[in-house]
Amino acid sequence: MDRHPAVAQILRYFTWEHLSERLQEVSAPFQVLATHMADTLPSGPELTAGLRKLLEAKDCAVRAALDKE
Repeated sequence: MDRHPAVAQILRYFTWEHLSERLQEVSAPFQVLATHMADTLPSGPELTAGLRKLLEAKDCAVRAALDKE
């Protein structure tokens, strides 16, 4: 599927394979939701903003999981 460059740019930050198994469990659901959003919502500033905020939430969740280790 062809995605707007801004959407494709943000989606690349949702990869999780490089993380430890424990952090993958935290990060992977965010990637699933981000992909679903990109696949089902129209491209535009609101999608880009929503993905950016989801990315911020994912980063916070991963950092919280790091604090637990």
